[in-house]
Amino acid sequence: MKKIRAVSLVIASLLLLALLLIYSKEALSLLPKTPIPKIEEVEPILIQTLLVAAGFYIVYIILAYTISSAIVRSGGKPGDVKMLTSFLRSIIFFIGALLIVSILAGGGWTFAAAFGAFGGLFLGWSLQQPVTGLAAWFLINIRRPFKVGDRIFLPAWGLVGDVLDVGMMYTTLNQVGGTVGSEEPSGRRILIPNAILFSNVVINYTSEAKTSEPYILDEVIVRITYDSDWDEAERILLKVAREVTGDIIRETGKEPYVRSDIYDYGVYLRLRYMTRAVDRPGIAHEINKRIFKEFQKNDRVDFAIPYIYSYKKGEKVFKKLGGRLKPLN
Repeated sequence: MKKIRAVSLVIASLLLLALLLIYSKEALSLLPKTPIPKIEEVEPILIQTLLVAAGFYIVYIILAYTISSAIVRSGGKPGDVKMLTSFLRSIIFFIGALLIVSILAGGGWTFAAAFGAFGGLFLGWSLQQPVTGLAAWFLINIRRPFKVGDRIFLPAWGLVGDVLDVGMMYTTLNQVGGTVGSEEPSGRRILIPNAILFSNVVINYTSEAKTSEPYILDEVIVRITYDSDWDEAERILLKVAREVTGDIIRETGKEPYVRSDIYDYGVYLRLRYMTRAVDRPGIAHEINKRIFKEFQKNDRVDFAIPYIYSYKKGEKVFKKLGGRLKPLN
C-alpha cells in the first residue's frame, strides 16, 4: 500500500503541473528562471489524452485503496479484495479507454453515433442471458414454483439441492449428494443461473406439502428366499415401518404397505412408506437396520443371495463322491 500511495502522489503532482502548464500562465510566472513553454507548441490532443489517463489512474488508486481498507476492516477475505478491485479496475480502464478514443477521434456526433450503434449491438448481445435471468427471477417470485427451503431436482444437470436464496441472476442451492452416495446435504453451494430455468425441467420435492413438514413416498427393498414365510416377512416389514415412521403416519394419515416382485433367486418385497423429504437417508437406514435384526432372530425368514448353477462343476463333484450324493449336513 505504501508503494501505491507513493505512485499516486507522483502522478497527482504531474497532473497538477500539467494543468498549470495549460490553464495558468500566471502561476507559472511565479517560478523563477523556469523556461515556460508556449501553449501553441504543445499538442492539445496529446495533453488531453495524458490528462484523462492520469486522472482515471488516480481515481482507480484512490477507490481501490478505499474499498480494500473497508473490506479488511469489516473482516473480509483477501479474495474479496482482489475480486472487487479487479472489477473496479476493468470498469474504470474501460471508461477511460472510451474517452481516450473519443479524444483521438476528434469527438463530436460522428463518434458518438458510431459508438452508440456498436455499443447498443454489443450490449444487446451480451445482456441477453442477464435479461432472461431477470425475467426468470420475476416469474419465480410471482408464480413461486419453488421457494427458499424447498428441495429441488434438475434432471438435465443431475443436481439435487435445498434452495438457500433466489437472487436476481442466480438461485443458490445447498447441494444434496455429490460428495456422498445418498440424498443428504453436502454443504457445497451451487449457483444456478436463473436463465436456464426457462428451458429445463425442475422437480420440486416439497411444493405440494400441506403438513408441517414435506413428505414423500420412499421404499426399502428386501429379498427373501423361496422357502421363507412370506406372510411373516411382510409382517416384520410393516411392523418396523410403523415403529420408525409412527409420527409421520399420524400426521399424514398414510400407512406403509408392501409390494412384491418374483425374481430368479428370490422374492423382492418392496416396503413403501411416507418419509421426510429432507431426512430420507436417515429413516431408510433405521428401517434397514431393524429389519436385519428382526430377520436374524426369526427362523421362518431368510435373506436371498445370488448364486450360479454350474453343470460341469456339479458333475465333477458327483464323480468325486463316487456317483452318489451325500447330504450337505
